[in-house]
Amino acid sequence: MTFSSYVREGERVGLRPYRIADGPEFTARVRESRDLHRPWLFPPGTIEEYEPYAARLTEGDARAGFLVCELGTGALAGFVNVNNIVRGAFRCGALGYGAFAHAAGRGLLREALGMVLDHAFAPTGEGLGLHRLEANVQPGNTASIALVRGAGFRLEGLSPDFLHVDGAWRDHERWAVTAEMPRAR
Repeated sequence: MTFSSYVREGERVGLRPYRIADGPEFTARVRESRDLHRPWLFPPGTIEEYEPYAARLTEGDARAGFLVCELGTGALAGFVNVNNIVRGAFRCGALGYGAFAHAAGRGLLREALGMVLDHAFAPTGEGLGLHRLEANVQPGNTASIALVRGAGFRLEGLSPDFLHVDGAWRDHERWAVTAEMPRAR
């Protein structure tokens, strides 16, 4: 993996777009991480699910998907996606993210999230040109709450029955950060 293949590069991880060729590694990592992700997250675990998922994150300007790769090896450590991007006066997006089990607890996703925030808030042409990012987190997902809190997000409220996850409508806490807010480095 060369430097030029990364959108952003940090001390331990690099961010790059999804590729169809990543399907076998991505889906293997998802299957290895089921116990970590459930009941919060259900990323695609088969090639048949992965291909349209990756395509949605690389086509158009309503989403931007980033694979988190360990520097040196290029191994997939997780993903951070900016979904539901709205331009104009709003300039906002919604985050979705997950670490893979072998990378969990090592601070790799925290580093990657910081780089995604830098990219999201960079002016158009250098980044996404957004002003605000939101993360909607189920109240019991303490690891995810710690991640966004540590990245400088503020808790803005509770949305009852917000998303349909694992067969039921689930409450979510609304966390947000704007380009002007101080963030952890």
